[in-house]
Parts: sequence; structure tokens; C-alpha cells
Amino acid sequence: MVKPDNTPSPSANSLNSRQSQAVEATEGRVRVVAGAGSGKTKVLAHRFAYLVNDIGISPANVLCMTFTNKAAQEMKRRISAMTDRGNVNDFICTIHGFCVKFLRREIYRIGYPKSFAIIDEDDGKRLAKQAMAEFGIDRRKTTAERFLTSVAAFKGYDPARYISTHLMPGAPQEASDAIVRYIKLQLKQYCLDYDDLIYFTIYILDRFPEARKYWTEKLNYIMVDEVQDCTGDDWKLLERLASHHGNLFVVGDPDQAIYEWRGANPKIFVKFKADTDVTLDRNYRSTPDILNVANTIISRNENRVPKELYTTRLNERQPEWHHFKTEAEESAFVAKTIADAIEAGSEPGDFAVLYRASHLSRRLEQELLRSKVPYTVWGGVRFFERMEIKDAMAYLNLVARGDDASLRRVINVPSRRFGKASLDHLAVLAEGDGTTLLEALQRHIEDKKFARTGAPALLELLASAKTLMGQMSVSELADYVLRQSGLTDYYRTDTEEERLENLSELINSMKEFEIRQDEDSDRTLEAYLQEAMLFSNVDVKPDSGRVKLMTIHQAKGLEFPTVFVVGLTEGIFPSHRTIRERRKDGEEEERRLMYVAATRAEDMLYLTESEGYMNDTGALKFPSRYLTEVGEGMLMRIGEPDPALLEGTSRMVSMLNHELGEGEEGPMKPGSRVSHKVFGEGTIESFDAANRSYKVNFGPKGIRNLLPHVLTPL
Repeated sequence: MVKPDNTPSPSANSLNSRQSQAVEATEGRVRVVAGAGSGKTKVLAHRFAYLVNDIGISPANVLCMTFTNKAAQEMKRRISAMTDRGNVNDFICTIHGFCVKFLRREIYRIGYPKSFAIIDEDDGKRLAKQAMAEFGIDRRKTTAERFLTSVAAFKGYDPARYISTHLMPGAPQEASDAIVRYIKLQLKQYCLDYDDLIYFTIYILDRFPEARKYWTEKLNYIMVDEVQDCTGDDWKLLERLASHHGNLFVVGDPDQAIYEWRGANPKIFVKFKADTDVTLDRNYRSTPDILNVANTIISRNENRVPKELYTTRLNERQPEWHHFKTEAEESAFVAKTIADAIEAGSEPGDFAVLYRASHLSRRLEQELLRSKVPYTVWGGVRFFERMEIKDAMAYLNLVARGDDASLRRVINVPSRRFGKASLDHLAVLAEGDGTTLLEALQRHIEDKKFARTGAPALLELLASAKTLMGQMSVSELADYVLRQSGLTDYYRTDTEEERLENLSELINSMKEFEIRQDEDSDRTLEAYLQEAMLFSNVDVKPDSGRVKLMTIHQAKGLEFPTVFVVGLTEGIFPSHRTIRERRKDGEEEERRLMYVAATRAEDMLYLTESEGYMNDTGALKFPSRYLTEVGEGMLMRIGEPDPALLEGTSRMVSMLNHELGEGEEGPMKPGSRVSHKVFGEGTIESFDAANRSYKVNFGPKGIRNLLPHVLTPL
């Protein structure tokens, strides 16, 4: 949509009227609904600078939280360019980053050391497997991931109860033995996972008035980006931190909330009671035609703050819907279109191919290879989750803390003839002594099971590295440990040459850490390890010289001149599995995903789908509802689908709505009387949307689960 607007577009020193309103609304609770491409990062940076330069607030009293380290670094860069003295400090960070800073000062109150460790998902799985093995839990029936979900559910049910229960000896247990064991393994090593960072911070704020007074009085102004992705616990933390001064500035877009499946609660943002409401609806990214498509799709959602993006840009090319007979034709079209554009002068980095399901990349990769188009599958293995990096970090954690998880990981990497039997024996000794594995190894190193291994040499290395901690920088110490442990040589002989390059990049990250820390900051190994564990996949800069292939979740926050959204098949996108599992919430989140995908495009948007059969069910493929929802004339159709296919789309949507009890022909309600030709008359107790069946009570003949077509309403 195009609207006249004489306000200048944002530059280093200019804001449009809505942006200025948001920047200057300093007092009270302020909600900024920031549409895609509306300049929200600019608003946050300018507001920070306004508070410092114009109002005179010390940067030490302003907390600005983002969701990724990449966003925090960008915020720091912008603020530094706008403030007189480059007022950038540790309070421009992620939510988890703030919790780490909080806990380093306050965690002593609940008996934890300042040098507590942070464990990631992989380390959590290791502890989970250990706890499950001890209690004989069959991992074929319950995976480590499901076990960790149950742990998280127990912790999250009541953080205060969880912490008090497991920090106080003899307290009554309210969880299974395996969950209790997992938590005790965490406590033994003073490990916190990402959820614990939030829980512990809230717990201390609630239970220790001195800590709450210090932090709530210190933080005069709190600003939070991407709040639509905040969980309920994140919101609890924000409300507590802002409880004294009451100055809470939240920025986000409910239409881009795509993480409900991992706990985000955008409804809190939608219902947020604000003293000042500002909507940023001018888009500086996309053409009017692209915005028309995006606006039309998202307008069908109910859980949102109404807005309609507009732009003063001129149209370049109309978005296109391409229908193909086969997936092979669809992929070949994408590859050829990109190859032709590159040959005509475009850069590979100008193109992104987005998909709902990662398996859709295979054919695309093959076609791009055939066309000799450089590409990258964006969002592969994260840097700090790569095997060689995890090994290196485990050695450094052993030096800093001597934790069990790290010792288990590298005790035999490189080989020290210290196998499973030796490790099991060591675990028995540690359990008997009530110590960590490393302490037990130090006590019993003369044991014949250990003396003939490489363990004595490892202990010598750790002891010398411990001595050097105060004499060397983090990067120098890491280089020393990696070389002396043999890890560098071990990966030098690895068939994958990039592993050694990754270790070099790890050392570079430490050097950058040392440069960033000023004289008053913590430059210790423990501080680096804590910071490193907070980094996520988005912190790695994308390869600008290649076409990007990625899921839509990975594309959030990015933008490209040309975007292809492929695999637009009903059932795949939107995902019927997601909709069946989460009903209306799932349906709305799928539509938000489509909105995010469309608004990544600056100049040109291609929407593609193909005929054929679904891989998982073998059912016939029909075009996605998102294509049929867009009004006539908004998309240029190329390869017109058969009308029967479009009817199939409508039929699939109706059938799904019927299953979920939505639309005009929802399932019969509990209590409805029905008859069956064999079981007679009965009463419906419930409807199972996932299995598309009714649970019916036939009295003396018992309860049956039956499909709808065999039941007749009475």
C-alpha cells in the first residue's frame, strides 16, 4: 500500500513522526507495535541516546534488552555513534545476558558460587541420559529431549518451589526420582540451564528485598525488543525489574510472533496495558505490491494489534505465483531464475529461498549445484555446538571449574586409553567420596585402572593451566591448553579441514572478548565461558556472497532484494500437524510465518508450489490456502493450476476445520446423543482432533473410539 508522507525517511539524524513519538515517550509504560521493516532498531537506539543526551540519564541506569547477541552488538554500535562519550555498557544485552550479570552479583544468596556454569542443550542431554540410565528409563520409549521437557515443566511450574525444594536438604520431593537426580547433578556442579537463569533471577528478586531494592532502583528505564517472543517467565522478570520506577518500554510485532511452540506468549504483548501506545506502520523495506500480499494474509488473524503496513516506495515488479507439475520443475525454475539474474549482473547474496520444512532444500541444492550457483544452507550446525568447539570448551571448563560433564566429554579425546569401564569405575569412586569426577581422579590416580592410562598427564596439564590462569590472557591460555592436550594435533589429522580453522576462530573470539572488556570489566576465563554459552546461530554473520537457503524461522530479522517462498502446499505450509496440535493458536502462528516470509522481500517476491503427492501420507498435493486467500490481481499467476486443485484446497481447509470444531460444520459436542448400528445408542464424551475420532459411551456396552461416518446424531 502506498500513502503520501512528506516525512523524511530515517537517516542517522532523522525520524518520522511516529518514530519521534516513540523516542520521546520516556515515562511510564510504553508499547510500540513495530511492523516489519519500520525501523524499530533505529527507534530503540535513538531512544537510548535521547535518554542520555537530552534527558541526562546515566547509561548505567538504562537497561536495553534484545533477544540475540547479534542484535545487542548492533544496538551498541548505533548507540555509540549517537552519544557524546560512546556511552555503551553491559546493560545493552540479551535477557539471558542480563540474568548472568545479575546472578554473578547475587547468586551467593542461595549458596551458589560466582563462577557458576551455564549448560546448553547438548550438555543438558548428557546429564539427562546419565539420570535416565541410573533409573533404568528406556530411551527407546522416552528420549532425552522428552525427559528434559518434563524437567522444564517441573521447574517452570513454580520456580520458587523448585529452587527451595532442591536447595534445602530434606525438603519433600514432588518429582520423579529421575528428575530429582537430574537436578541434583546440576546442583552438584553448580550448573544452570537457560531456563534456570530466568528462574533464579526471579526467585532472588522475590525472596531477597535487598537485591530487589538495589536492582529496581538502579534500573530507571527498561527497554525490551522483540517482546512478542517473550515467554510468560520473561514477562514476570520484566514486570519485577520495572516495579519501582514503572518505566517499561516494550517493542515488538504480534504479527511476527513465530515462537509460541517454544514458550513465547504474544498475547501478553497484545493485552499489555500501556500509558502510551505507538504504532510504526510505515515500511521502508518492501514495495507496495509485496505489502499488499502480506497485509491481506495477516489480516485474517485475530490475536493481533490491527495495523496495515504502507510505504512510499514505488512498485518494481508484481509478486508472482508459479504453479508446477512436479517438485523437480519447481526447483529447476528457482535455480534457473537465480542463475539468469546473476548472469545479468545480480549478486548471489541478493537471493533467499525460504521453506517451511527443511527437507525441501534437497532438490533445491541439487539444482543450484547443477546451475553452478553458489549457495549456503543458512542455519546449519551452530559454531559453539560444533564437535571440535565443544571439545575445546570442555577442556577450558575443566580448567575453570572441573565439572563432570566436561571430564566425561574429553577424558578420552584424544585417546588416553580411558574407556567406559574406567569411567564407570571413576563414577563409583566419586559417588562414594561425594566428590566430582575430577576430584575423585586426583584422589585415586594411583589406582591401577587409572595409572596406566593418559589420566596422570591430563591432571598435570590441568594443574599447570590452573596456575597460568592468572598469568595469561584467556586466548593465550586456551592456545596452551589446546596444544598441550593434543586436541590441536588431533584435529589437524581430521579429514574435515574446517575443524582446525574453527579452533583458530575460537581463539579469535577470545581475542575479541579481551578487546571488548575495559579495565573495570571481568576478563577471566569464567567470564568468557559464560559469555560464549549465550551465543546462538544468528550471531554468525551470513555469507553475503551466496544464495541463502533457510527455513522461515531462520529468516526472521533478515531481508533480501529477491525472495522465493517454495513448497506452498496445503498441509506443509501451513503445517496441518501444527494446527492439529495447537488448534487456533497453531493456525495463527502458521499465518504469521507466511507474513514473515513475505515481508523479507524488498523488491521481488516469488511464491511457488507443485503438484504430486505428499511424502508422509501419499495424499494428493493442493496449493496452500495462503495463495487462494490473496485477492485477484495481487499476484501474477504463471502456470494456472487446474480448478480441481483449488477446490481441493478449499475441501482440505473445511475438513481440518471440521476436525477442530471450527467453521459451520464442527464436530458434535460432548453430551450429544448418537446411535451406532452395532453398539446402539450412546453419548459423546469427547472428540480427538488428532485421530479424527469420537469417544462414545454406550453404557453397558462400554466406551468406544469411533470415526464420525459410523455415527448418526439423534
